[in-house]
Amino acid sequence: MTAIAVTGHLDLSERTVPLVRDELRALLAAHRPAGLIGLSCLAPGADSLFAEEVLAAGGRLVAVLPSPRYRRWLAEPDRAAFDRLLAAAAAAVVLPYREQSDTAYQAANAELLRRADLVVAVWDGRPGRGLGGTADMVATARQAGVPVRVVWPDGSARAAA
Repeated sequence: MTAIAVTGHLDLSERTVPLVRDELRALLAAHRPAGLIGLSCLAPGADSLFAEEVLAAGGRLVAVLPSPRYRRWLAEPDRAAFDRLLAAAAAAVVLPYREQSDTAYQAANAELLRRADLVVAVWDGRPGRGLGGTADMVATARQAGVPVRVVWPDGSARAAA
């Protein structure tokens, strides 16, 4: 069994999505479907792309949600994909935080790391904007000795704000 956790940006540009999807697909193809476990918080962007590709590869998806109210934090257009992925997950771990916060996101990252053999980071390599984000997860994984594979194909960019 190989458990792969994902961390990554929410705001991938439109042209970046297929580039990242292709690289994730190639990375996951190196693992036997029967032994593949994908760990994701199912956030929009990198987390959802990874979850979709784990399922497409025949792996098992485990959702790690920072709080029971996590869905409420999502923008309305992102809720259908979240609902679909959560329904397809083999298991869901829901952390007991009442609301979304840096503490809740750090706890979700800790749970991902506790279960992971590898972290896939869809990351532009830039410093983070706070605790619980992609850069923080990468640093924490590296400190814990969990291997990190950065996915940021040539031509990738974050969406303009």
